[in-house]
Amino acid sequence: MARIAGVNIPTNKLVNIGLTYIYGIGRKTANEICKKAGIPATRRVNDLTDAETLKLREIIDAQYHVEGDLRREVSMNIKRLVDLGCYRGLRHRKKLPVRGQRTHTNARTRKGKAIAIAGKKKVTK
Repeated sequence: MARIAGVNIPTNKLVNIGLTYIYGIGRKTANEICKKAGIPATRRVNDLTDAETLKLREIIDAQYHVEGDLRREVSMNIKRLVDLGCYRGLRHRKKLPVRGQRTHTNARTRKGKAIAIAGKKKVTK
């Protein structure tokens, strides 16, 4: 099992798919990394030599922000917005959608499970 940027890459996956398990690396970036390292897209992680794994590790460390550094940077950006008190920061603080989505209906992913409102029953006479 290859370990790159503190993440165990699954051995039975293709190299470019396995690299996407690292936070901050998607399909496009993984393909670029494989091209820079000279590794074909059809190669599997368990077929990599130690030299190829080392080359992948060096390329990722030198040229990309991944894992802990990237998570820290994103959280610091959000904290900055919240501290400023700007509109996006207020939306983050209230745990509401930040990018202009509707909230009257939908937005359940961001807002969480719907909460029943007490005392809303119909009153019969």
